[in-house]
Amino acid sequence: MPLPPAPRTARENVVDDVHGANVTDPYRWLEADASERVRDWTEQQNARTRAVLDPLPQRTWFARRLRELLSVGLLGTPRPIGGRLFHTRREGDQKQAVLYIRDSVDGKDRALVDPNALDREGLVTLDWYYPSPDARYVAYGLSRGGDEMSTLHVMDTASLKDLPDRIPHTQRSTVAWADGGFYYTVHPAAGSVPPGDENYYRRVRYHRLGADVATDELIFGEGRAKEDILGVATSPDGRWVLLSAYQGWARSDVYLLDRRHPERGIATVMEGKDALAEGAPVGGRVWLRTNLDASNYRIVSVRCEAPETSRWETVVPEGEHVIEGFERTEDRVAVLRLVRATSRIATYDLAGKDEREIALPSLGAVELLQGDPTGDQIGYTFQTFTQPAIAFVADARTAAAAEVVRLRMPSGLDVGSIAVDQTTYSSRDGTEVTMFLVHRKDVTPTGEVPTLLTGYGGFNISRTPLYSAGAAAWVEAGGLFAVPNLRGGGEYGETWHRAGMLANKQNVFDDFHAAAEALIARGWTDARHLAIAGGSNGGLLVGAALTQRPDLFAAVICAVPLLDMLRYQNFRIARLWIAEYGSAEDPKQAEWLRKYSPYHNVRAGVRYPPVLFTTADGDSRVDPMHARKMAALLQAQSEDPESVVLLRVDRDAGHGIGKPLDKQVDDFSDQYAFIAWRTGLELNRPGMLGPR
Repeated sequence: MPLPPAPRTARENVVDDVHGANVTDPYRWLEADASERVRDWTEQQNARTRAVLDPLPQRTWFARRLRELLSVGLLGTPRPIGGRLFHTRREGDQKQAVLYIRDSVDGKDRALVDPNALDREGLVTLDWYYPSPDARYVAYGLSRGGDEMSTLHVMDTASLKDLPDRIPHTQRSTVAWADGGFYYTVHPAAGSVPPGDENYYRRVRYHRLGADVATDELIFGEGRAKEDILGVATSPDGRWVLLSAYQGWARSDVYLLDRRHPERGIATVMEGKDALAEGAPVGGRVWLRTNLDASNYRIVSVRCEAPETSRWETVVPEGEHVIEGFERTEDRVAVLRLVRATSRIATYDLAGKDEREIALPSLGAVELLQGDPTGDQIGYTFQTFTQPAIAFVADARTAAAAEVVRLRMPSGLDVGSIAVDQTTYSSRDGTEVTMFLVHRKDVTPTGEVPTLLTGYGGFNISRTPLYSAGAAAWVEAGGLFAVPNLRGGGEYGETWHRAGMLANKQNVFDDFHAAAEALIARGWTDARHLAIAGGSNGGLLVGAALTQRPDLFAAVICAVPLLDMLRYQNFRIARLWIAEYGSAEDPKQAEWLRKYSPYHNVRAGVRYPPVLFTTADGDSRVDPMHARKMAALLQAQSEDPESVVLLRVDRDAGHGIGKPLDKQVDDFSDQYAFIAWRTGLELNRPGMLGPR
């Protein structure tokens, strides 16, 4: 297929002195989001991308099938609290998830917050919600266009009417109720801090219902580093307030406030340790999950009156398998573990004894637990690569589970015909890495199976068998879908996480390259049939793979990526990630960042695989300048008429959170059509599943 030429992109003579090294940046001008010049260039890129992708026959099939697979909806983890049950659900053609309440596990749902009724285009999103301990009120955040800059609202759950209280700038807020009001985290208003710093300086304030927001008391955060990520939790009786300050994804400080005796000030629970601790006060004690002296985490508790680290008591000790999360009920502790990246749940008494396993339907994934600290119930959702989410509530005392609601199975998806295997391979330094392989049972290694390899490898985030419409469509069509558990993730504890962060980041890329090589060596595929895809930190991953091992891949999907690692910290919320990546502001860190920064490692004369960059104007996390600059650089690098470098920039969308159904279908259809085209995946063959 003849390709339309890429738009001409001006190069400018920009050279930075990075600790004595001259670093060129010819596309610096593409960082200017608001300029008409950048908007015009972006429109030209989008037009070219449409001219290439729209005629692909694969796109029609994927658009139809992905709509069916995505229309099963989404389920949030149910929250039992105050004898009620809250949960979010998106069904069918709904563009956004709705917040529901029911009076019991088997009761009828009542819609509390329906963003679909607030915006016909589906651009308003419910970002988060926090019920009061008696379930009388719920605080919730709404934002528009994927920017996640929520406005906090409060609803009376009996009357279904909003209170007049409105609090802006509550991006990714946490809310903790106490005595007719709540503590909450909030960002500064524009103009109150230097431009760009509205993304930082998070503070904890207290708001009494009905009061003027301008009078809300500042509780915590003053004097701390602007990049600290603050959180707050309260005991069910409202007396104790747990305050947390995270420095990235590897360290946190924790403090405790006694509302009954405010004169005592804020007590230190943990401070200055190179470790994480997180939890809540319940029953006169602080309960924490921590990796302090326990890479795989342990559960500890300590009396609220004397909460310092030296007095902590281990309740559930560190074991072979990572403790992914926990929740307290009235008299039990529920613990979520990962066993080779699949989930297990068990409950214990408050002394850490009387273990009772909560049975799950099969090997699969539970993202988190939600417990009622004054009752017996634990909420969770279960899913697999091909099983859409099922929401459950379990009795923590008996371990008996009841189904709350399940998403319907998509039409034509024959789960019995799909195999999910887990294998192990060796990385460059000999480290053993696990990897999920998903394929039709009749698809076997031929050396030419169209394969999609995806990964993440960062921020302590675990890649588990979550339902994926894209994976299901790809596998139905005869492809292999592969997900390795790269270092930098949380699948195997904090040691595994730290082996893939800061100066160790190259380990993540080596793990990914080794996964590709293992798939080839074991006869599944070859470089002509192997595509890679990743988003956000995973976009950095595939960007590094693109520049370090261009020989290995037939196509690359690089979504909402970080690619200029010498300047990333200057944009959006990216200073929050310095603890994970480092910063070019530091000479030593600049050295390792430059070695792998994709934008700075594109080499003349190298034939790079076809790549589709995707980003969005409203991305409040990763600046779209990364995709723009890298696309321009790769387009200019090659004079090969067969070179394919496409850029797709979405409007009225963000990092992916809250993206309405129609936009998801359009985005994923482009991505999967692109990799099907470049890997030779043939559609509508005899024996293929799904729509004909």
